[in-house]
Amino acid sequence: MRVLISGSTGLIGTALVESLRADGHSIGRLARPATRAGPAGSAAGTWIRWDPAAGELDSAAAEGADAVVNLAGASIGGGRWSPTRKRLLRNSRVEATRSLIESLSHLARPPRVFVSASAVGYFGDRGDEELTEQSSPGDDFLAQLCVDWEAAAMRAAEFGARVSIVRFGIVLAAKGGALAQMLLPFRLGLGGRLGSGKQWMSWIALQDATNILRRVLDDEHLSGVVHAVAPGPVRNVEFTAALARVLHRPAILPAPGFALRLVLGEMAEALLLSSQHVIPARLKEAGHPFELPGLIAALGAVLS
Repeated sequence: MRVLISGSTGLIGTALVESLRADGHSIGRLARPATRAGPAGSAAGTWIRWDPAAGELDSAAAEGADAVVNLAGASIGGGRWSPTRKRLLRNSRVEATRSLIESLSHLARPPRVFVSASAVGYFGDRGDEELTEQSSPGDDFLAQLCVDWEAAAMRAAEFGARVSIVRFGIVLAAKGGALAQMLLPFRLGLGGRLGSGKQWMSWIALQDATNILRRVLDDEHLSGVVHAVAPGPVRNVEFTAALARVLHRPAILPAPGFALRLVLGEMAEALLLSSQHVIPARLKEAGHPFELPGLIAALGAVLS
């Protein structure tokens, strides 16, 4: 296939590019003006100019793509959620997706598959409720952001594409994402549960996240929403204990919820203290194999 990827320099995008390239697929990497793009026609794929703010896409270079994987978006944990930061988070996801789909719709042959990222933050804080692809959304900022992002992506169906929305849990990787930010305090023996520690964490190893994207690209039966989470979500206290065990360190210094809220504001509630017990129901029904379904094994593999 020829696959266009936005957000190809991010954690998941980089892994997906490597996976697709290893199997001989042709890759077009959509590069915003600020992207540090590599040389055109490099082994890592061809860079294609894309300016979502201006509504511009190099259509000649994008023509002939079989599929698009839309992973673009500013880091959700990259800074306190001020009004300015919230606008950036929204524009880099919702508005950028709308712009991309508008540009793709004008191609002579639009792509037949459009896969777009979302997140389990779609559900907000749901306590112990088991959440499948059929469950209703939450009502906080992050939930509404995901609702609007998914709605924007679904418009690719208007030019005949099969649309799949992949809701990612916490992606476990050593060199990026939430886990990388947790490693230093845990390695220093300063880690511990967050808040009460009772909140559910729905996670996925980076390798499995990449495999799920590959499956969704290929499987015409997986249109609509698909949860990219491991089949065994855990509570925060279990997650922190597992991480400490893998690192051979104690996990005895909890971070009180009030302190996290004081330092991080609204972001702490949404990203660290909210509870999402998410089940990959559709992947289970499809018999999808997970390489790393257990947390201890996943952490060990990621950090080895």
